[in-house]
Amino acid sequence: MAANFRKTLTYAILIVWFLAVVLPLWWVFQNSLRSSQEIFRNPFGTPWLFTGAPPDVSPDAPVQAIRDNYFNAWVKSQFSSYFLNSLVVTAASLAGILAFSAMAAYVIARFPFRGNRAVFLYFISGMMVPAQLVLVPLFFEFTYLSRWGSRLLAPLGLEVQLHDTITGLVTIYIALSLPFTILVLTGFFKSLPGELREAGIMDGCGEYRVFWHVMLPLAKPGIVTAAIFNFLGIWNEYLFALVFVNSSDNKTLPLGLAAVSIQAQYKTDFGLMFAGLVIVMIPTLFVYLLLQRHLTRGITLGALKG
Repeated sequence: MAANFRKTLTYAILIVWFLAVVLPLWWVFQNSLRSSQEIFRNPFGTPWLFTGAPPDVSPDAPVQAIRDNYFNAWVKSQFSSYFLNSLVVTAASLAGILAFSAMAAYVIARFPFRGNRAVFLYFISGMMVPAQLVLVPLFFEFTYLSRWGSRLLAPLGLEVQLHDTITGLVTIYIALSLPFTILVLTGFFKSLPGELREAGIMDGCGEYRVFWHVMLPLAKPGIVTAAIFNFLGIWNEYLFALVFVNSSDNKTLPLGLAAVSIQAQYKTDFGLMFAGLVIVMIPTLFVYLLLQRHLTRGITLGALKG
């Protein structure tokens, strides 16, 4: 009897949690299919596309609302440019984060040397510093680096500019994400059998080849787990992008969505705002559904190995 009660309670909690996650997403999606007129009439109603338009509204209004919402968001509000910028920033940041973190974590995990523990603690100590705390010092540091770098490279006709550039934003994201990623990957590399490395060395492989062709593929669950968490953080990051990016050509999706949200409050174009939200959410949901199996496996292995 007690077992059945616990099972029923568990399923009830899971159902409530499922509804708490899915219903807001569904509400955002269905409102992206509605005009502002529909939303004002009934914010929680079903789109006219499914129920049919009222007699006092044109029959083509539901389809026209969808076209207007997504066309205005993608083209007129420059979401296509923001989407491309976010894609470039996220891909470049993830490549740098995983490459640097994997190499650092492998050395810390597999090569004992004097100061090994101190180096590891130095890396993960970055997790104790709030990102907001380094915002102002980092802003001035970028200013000084851009100024002095431009002076040094002036004879070559080159200029260093870290403010308002994709490169500067990628550099920030890589630096801020290294502590967490190194912490995660160090545990995975420590869990791998040392005999595999020794076998690779005995077969004539150098350390670089052993790392890239033997150890790194075995750490795939940890790498995928770290990649997903970093992707979510970088794709939705707003504060550093707001401070370090000024021009519209370099803005990312969160900045574009914030601008659209502000405009929607004055233009009462809430359909446009919800369409922008859907555009922002689609890549996140796609990545999660694509890599869900690897994420679950990575978290499970990490729990068992800890």
